[in-house]
Amino acid sequence: MVQWDAGAQQDLLKRWQEEIARHGKRMANAMEVSLRPSENQVGQTPRDLIYRKGKARLYRYRRAAEVVHAVPVLMVPNLGISRPTIFDLQPGNSFIEYMVKQGFDFFLLDWGIFGEEDNGLTVDDCVVGILPIMVKKLLQASGASAVSLLGYCMGAPLSACYVALRPESPVRNLVNMAGPIDFEHAGLFSTWMNQRHLDVDKLVDTFGGVPADLIRAGFKLLKPTADLSTYTNLWWNLWNDRYVRSFKALNTWANAYVPIPGCFFKQWVGDFYQGNKLIAGELYLGGRRVDLSQIACSVLAVGAETDFIAPPACVKALIDVVSSRDKEYFELHGGHISLIAGRQASKVAWPAVSGWLGPRSQ
Repeated sequence: MVQWDAGAQQDLLKRWQEEIARHGKRMANAMEVSLRPSENQVGQTPRDLIYRKGKARLYRYRRAAEVVHAVPVLMVPNLGISRPTIFDLQPGNSFIEYMVKQGFDFFLLDWGIFGEEDNGLTVDDCVVGILPIMVKKLLQASGASAVSLLGYCMGAPLSACYVALRPESPVRNLVNMAGPIDFEHAGLFSTWMNQRHLDVDKLVDTFGGVPADLIRAGFKLLKPTADLSTYTNLWWNLWNDRYVRSFKALNTWANAYVPIPGCFFKQWVGDFYQGNKLIAGELYLGGRRVDLSQIACSVLAVGAETDFIAPPACVKALIDVVSSRDKEYFELHGGHISLIAGRQASKVAWPAVSGWLGPRSQ
């Protein structure tokens, strides 16, 4: 017969009581998540609208402390697909909030939510038309003489195109966070969007643009088991209120897909994925050739080890083609989203980007 001493019995009882309490919390939170799965306020960092052009908006985030860095930051996210609230999920889990607290004068270009009336929007419009005016308005609002462009995902190649076409522009630093540059190495999306498998003209002619539901289906197919692992992790952490709040915030963002304008998508797929013209120096925007070797400002590229959307090789390619003397590549643990949101991002990626930009923003 097993003999239990008093200490072991007390320890077992304590753990049993903790598990009972966790189970009760787990049941309560399960009901909350089931009834209100996406009811969570995101994008809470205070900001002001500086300028608007069509659907695009330029926001400036209010400074919680004194600005330490003289060069402001303009974040350029992806166009369509998802909302930029991923960068500002909730207090304590916000890349934007973090950067503001680090003393950066932080601006965001929000491309907007598109409808059928926007299907004529092109890549040329974004790079040659919208980005230059947003940079101009930012400099007017901040009083600065230079700016850092921080492109995430699709926003990175768009930003790179802008700088390459305007090497004389007041861009001090260019940061590529998980943005594809060499589309030959863009993973499964390169296979799916290969012209042997995708007739982009027929798709756009049929739908006009790319509907949000079609985008949702594409990303679900990219990693079919993602929902299973997500909800398995949720179950084991349902007792943790902080985890549940973070899950609901991320779930709010993850279920808000945004259509892509038809002309933009046709050009994006044809010139970037199928033609790989950006890295080859064969891309023309606004009647001018985009030559990435014209980029001479300081450049940082950040890839994620397990990024299925923009694998490290296609991100790092920027470093190999620019003329910049000051250029660096970081490859961090995680995936496309965990590079910008979550505990790993706040501990590794955010400090890495802030630490690189800070000394170059004086």
